[in-house]
Formats: sequence, structure tokens, C-alpha cells
Amino acid sequence: MRHRKWTILLVTPVILAACAQNVPDKYTDSKVGFMAVSNQTSGAIGKRTAFAQTKSENDALAQEVRGMVQKKTISVETAVQAALLNNKGLQSSYAEVGLSAAEAWQESTPENPIVSLGLFGVGAPELGLYKTLETMVAFNLLDAKTRKQRMAVADARYQQAQLSAVNDTLALANQTRVAWINAVAAFETLSYLRRAGEAAAAGSELAEQLGKTGALNKAGQAREFAFNAELAGQVAKAKLEATLAKEDLTRLMGLWGADANYYVPDALPPLPKSKPWIASIEKAALANRVDLKVAKVGLEAQARAFGLTDQTRLVTDLELIAGFESERESENGVTDTSTRPQFELEFAIPIFDTGAARMRTAELSYMRAANTLAERAVNVRSEARSAEISYHFSYEIARHYRDVVVPLRTTIEEEGLLSYNGMITNTFELLTDVREKLASSLEAANAKRDFWLAQANVTAAIYGGGSGSAAGGEGMEIAASGGAGH
Repeated sequence: MRHRKWTILLVTPVILAACAQNVPDKYTDSKVGFMAVSNQTSGAIGKRTAFAQTKSENDALAQEVRGMVQKKTISVETAVQAALLNNKGLQSSYAEVGLSAAEAWQESTPENPIVSLGLFGVGAPELGLYKTLETMVAFNLLDAKTRKQRMAVADARYQQAQLSAVNDTLALANQTRVAWINAVAAFETLSYLRRAGEAAAAGSELAEQLGKTGALNKAGQAREFAFNAELAGQVAKAKLEATLAKEDLTRLMGLWGADANYYVPDALPPLPKSKPWIASIEKAALANRVDLKVAKVGLEAQARAFGLTDQTRLVTDLELIAGFESERESENGVTDTSTRPQFELEFAIPIFDTGAARMRTAELSYMRAANTLAERAVNVRSEARSAEISYHFSYEIARHYRDVVVPLRTTIEEEGLLSYNGMITNTFELLTDVREKLASSLEAANAKRDFWLAQANVTAAIYGGGSGSAAGGEGMEIAASGGAGH
């Protein structure tokens, strides 16, 4: 009897060792998942990312960003780098990677056995402390049998979380780049409107003086006054839009308080001398788009989950219970102990729930993931083509304004000034030429902004993180002047 008892006790650790499995380091190391994200993003946008998990790490990043932007005129590359290091929403996305790793870690850990210990006949006077001792250890066999499949599902979700974090990083970089372009373009627009306002103020002052002498009637004066007043309203609106555009950039960089004391340039960079050619943008997008990779991994996860559901369709819980029962009997003052091994197998009988509903759910989930992937592939191709078209056309439009429209308006203004000096052209005609040149310069600035936005969208279309369409805003126009009659 004693031999059987100890055999069961010795077999129990062997079963536990068989169920145990080494957990991969990629699940237990908090930095491994982030490094995979960082390597992918640095290859796409060439910027450093960081995952701060302690207060000292957060303080170090904040200090680094403060040194990059505070009281400085920042470039677009500096703005993007500051956002990647300081945006708390991105840090939250990186934490999601760690959470998915912890879930995979949990799936790779065997379910703990359940031990039960029972004493019966406690306090029997002829036996002492107890009469019967019963000990059982319960093992979940289904947990051990399906652990490999569940780990595969968890690993797919872990990869999906990594790719989602990569996509969030690329999205933040693109949003910051677009916000910087919009902010700088807004201040450039404001500068053109202020210059137009100076010309309008000069025309209004001249109209007032001519009105006093009787050389200009009230209608002519009113036209100049109205133009000046309308332009003053446009200047105020442009100032508001520039301030809000800079605030959008500040928010993306995660700045507040004294750290938000920075500057942006007054004008966007000039157009490049030549337009870089983009080759096979659709092919590049299909090979590099992170959101497409997320959809692919999601489909793989659904396929593995479908297989797991199929394995557990009928048997949803299967437990092996092993132990022994030790019973003591006393006769004529002699106590005899007998020990008997016990084995039980517990499982649910699929009478009502046959697993058909779970199979149907898994099947439809797989079909949904497959269709999502197919739709994403179609959209990626379309977004890539749209980005390429917008890039080429916006460059041609901006170059047209730069090389044709603005030089013509400059020539008209210069010739008007010569005529004015020769007393051939009156002052109001000269001011009209100045206004029209400023209006053309403003249109050229808007076209230049649209080009830089289109270039940013090309990168987003290839790697991900974009909105799928050009982010050009409506350009402001200088109020039309009716001119002054004589």
C-alpha cells in the first residue's frame, strides 16, 4: 500500500514538468517588443523613438525635447523628432505592445494544478486525529493540449500590436509634418495679407485726401475704404488661423507651458529645382504599408483561432484528477492503514451546446478578416496612385505660379511704377498693380504649400500613417478691389 502511495506522489512532479514550457524572452523582456517597433519606424522615416517606462526616463525625454525646441525656430524634422519623443498618446500605443506581450506570456504559462486535501473522521478517539485522508491533484488536460495553438494566436496578436504601434508612429510623424507645413504656410499667408493691407491703407489714405480736395467722389472713397476694411478682417482671420495652426503643432509635440515657447519659420522652403521621380509607387506601397501588414497578421490570427475553435468544438473542458485515499482502521488496539490510488476524468457533455455557434462565429470572423484585407489592398493601391497624381500635379501648378504668373505680375508692377514716375499712370492704378501682384504671390504660396503636403502624403502612402488623400486646405484670397473712379 505504501508503495502505491509514493508512486503517485512521485508521478505528480513528472506530470507538472511535462506541462511546463519555457516562456520566450520576447514576451518577458519589456524592451524587446518596442525594439522591433523602433527598428521598423527608423527605417521608414529615419527618426528615433523612445519608450519611457520610469519617471526618470520621462524626465530625460522631456529635457531633451525642451532643448530641441524651447525659444528656437524649429524645422519640420525637429518638430517630427520632438513629437516622436514627447507625445503621450504614442507612449500609450507602445504600452499596448507590452500588454499584448503579457497576454502571450500568460497563454504560454500552464494552468496551475488544483490540489485538494480532505480529512474525514476527525477526532475519532480510537484513531487519534483522523480516520481517512483523501488528497487529489487536478490537471486541465485541454489546457495542455491546446496551449500550442493558443500561443500561436497570442503571438499573432502580439505581432499585430507591434505593427499597430509602428502605424501609430508613422501616423504621428505624418500628422506633425503636415501640421508644421500648415503652420508655416499660415504665417506666410499672414505676411502677404499684411503687405496687401499696407497697400490698402495707403489707397484709403489717398482716397481720403483726394476726397477733401473734391478730386474723388464719395463712391470712389467708399470703394477704397471698403477694400481696406475687408482686408483688415482677412488679416485678423489669417492671424487667428496661423495661431491655431501652430497650436495644432504644439499639441502633437506634446508641449505645454514654457516648453511651448518656440517659433516656426515665416515661409515654407522654395520648390525644388526639379521634381524627383517616383517609380512603382503601388508596388512600394504594397510591400511597405504597415496597415496592410496589420490586416495580414489579423487574418493569420483568425485562421489560428478558427483551428483552435475547431479543436475545442465538442470538448470545452477536460480535467484529469489523480490522488490517493488513506484510511485507518483500529481493531484490538492495532491500527492498520490502507492506501488506494484514485483517478477521475471530468468533462462537459455536449448535449445542448454542440459548438456549432462557436464554429459559425469563428468562420464568419475569418471571412470578415479576409474581406478586410482584400479591401485594404485595393485602398492602398488607390491611395498610392492618388498620392502620386497629387504630387506631380501640385508641383506643376506651383512651378507655373513661380515661373509664369508671379514674374508677369512683377513685370506689370515694375512697368506701372515707371509709368507712375513718368506721370502716365495714376496712384490708384499703381496700387491696383501692387495688390494684384500680392494676390498672385499668395496663390503661389498656397500652391507651394500644397506641393509640400503632397510630398508628405507620398511617404504616408508608401509606408502608412496617412489619411489617404491630399491634406491641402482652401487658400485665402485677397479681397477683390473695385478700383477708384475719377
